Amino acid sequence: MSTPVQLATPVETPWRRLDPRMLVIGPINGLVQVLPVAAVLLVTGQGDVARLWITGVIAGLVVVGKMLTWQTTRYRITPERVELHSGWLNRQRRSVPRDRIRTVDLTARLLHRVFGLSVVQVSAGAGTGSEHSGLSLDAVSKAEAERLRRELLERAAVAAPDPGTGAVGPPVQELARLHWSWLRLAPLTFSSLAGMAAIGGTAFNLIDELGVDPRDIGPVDEATDRLVSAPIWVGILIIAGLLLLVSVVGALVLFAERWFGYRLTREPGADGASTLRVKRGLLTRRSLSVAEDRLRGAEIVEPLLLRVGRGAQCRALSTGLTKDAQGGALQPPVPRQEAHRVASAALRADPAEITRARLRPHPRQALLRRLTRALVPTAAVVAIAFWLGWLVPELDWLGPTSLVLVPLALLVALDRYRNLGHQLTAEHLVSRQGSLVRRTVALQKHGVIGWTIRQSIFQRRAGLVTLEAVTAAGQGGYQVLDLAAGDAAALADATTPHLLP
Repeated sequence: MSTPVQLATPVETPWRRLDPRMLVIGPINGLVQVLPVAAVLLVTGQGDVARLWITGVIAGLVVVGKMLTWQTTRYRITPERVELHSGWLNRQRRSVPRDRIRTVDLTARLLHRVFGLSVVQVSAGAGTGSEHSGLSLDAVSKAEAERLRRELLERAAVAAPDPGTGAVGPPVQELARLHWSWLRLAPLTFSSLAGMAAIGGTAFNLIDELGVDPRDIGPVDEATDRLVSAPIWVGILIIAGLLLLVSVVGALVLFAERWFGYRLTREPGADGASTLRVKRGLLTRRSLSVAEDRLRGAEIVEPLLLRVGRGAQCRALSTGLTKDAQGGALQPPVPRQEAHRVASAALRADPAEITRARLRPHPRQALLRRLTRALVPTAAVVAIAFWLGWLVPELDWLGPTSLVLVPLALLVALDRYRNLGHQLTAEHLVSRQGSLVRRTVALQKHGVIGWTIRQSIFQRRAGLVTLEAVTAAGQGGYQVLDLAAGDAAALADATTPHLLP
């Protein structure tokens, strides 16, 4: 008599909740929102008290919303997918295939760090659709966030004893760490200056909304009277100096907050694939992990001021990177040589084969296009300035002053052409363009999935085209500007022979 065989019932992966400590963060955040308003009222004795009550009510609604979020949010990780269910009135169901996950970003703001929590941002690659582009878990414990990072990127524990054998895994390789000498480059970055402008604008709006006039404060009123009574050129110099001082100090502070404790490491995996990990931040701790087998290249970015200071920044070109990942920045603004070194370490390639490759110049017609595009609009501006000076005698200085724009436009046009170039190395397509922001892109050949050729009416007359390499990484496409039509076809064919007939 045979015994019937019982089939094993598959075990369903249980759903998990977010960490309940996130409920404490909501009330504290609400209190923080009220504090600036209350501080202004207490210090100045001015303002509308009703605004304080309104802000308090809004903060209370935020607390209730946090409680509903925790109550209605569930997530789970199956062998095939990551699923997130959330919402009460507006229910959302998010599902991301695990084989489409490209990056995992851990963010811990100050309050999250106090309570041992972290936000996990999972980003998927192109082709998953907008509804599957990624999801965010706000918030889980720090240990759970680290476990999720490793599990979702399918990486084994690094430098930890194996449970079965007790053997130690391969060590983490450090590629770069923070040097405080880089701080000198902070005032040369637009992002730091823009950050200070945003903070100043927020403070001004808060004071304005409360109906507070800074001139009613004794020392401020006295300083304002002295400034008004001084010659106009003295006032301009003082205001410009104060703005410059605040901008520089603010840029230094923001740099220190963003990049404190910066480390770039490579974490080997049991399957032979590795992960690039960027850790940084003082008040808000960030950890960005990029699967190295999804890395498609590197980009060296040099804004004009940073380039004058011989600085640059290296960014990763990878699928799945979001705007929250700071554009895939692998490092802060650093000396140019260090940026090229990090690009070389990330791509495991010689700098001369990637971002430091010797580039081929473009046709002289490209120079003529840049001269035309720079000088014609400048000439129009100068003509309008002289016309206004003729109409309004008080503005007769405007025309001669505007002539300074002509040599500046000429220098920009020449610099744009000097920076224009491309090269095809053994494994990468390298291109460079730009003057106000110079960008050098090293894109892996196998990362190119298609080509786009564009030709404007002006390019047609000059016999030039723009060749764009389409990729799933970074911006989705990278241009090689103003190539001769024959050179563009030859470059595309040499880069990806299998894509062209």
